[in-house]
Amino acid sequence: MPNLGMPEILVIAFLILLLFGANKIPQFMKNLGSGMKEFKKAVNPDEPKENKVEQIANKENKELADKQN
Repeated sequence: MPNLGMPEILVIAFLILLLFGANKIPQFMKNLGSGMKEFKKAVNPDEPKENKVEQIANKENKELADKQN
């Protein structure tokens, strides 16, 4: 698989701008983001709403509190 450098990415972005127009791109990105969110929910339905960073921070805080007691 070929590597994509900055010039290639710029050419692709320019072609997308020409194909869809400047008005459609924000709407397209919004729809893409909401689709990714729905996919994530479908893949991990049982996962709590907290993200992993918050879970790790909560665990570390509990461990520190246990050590202090």
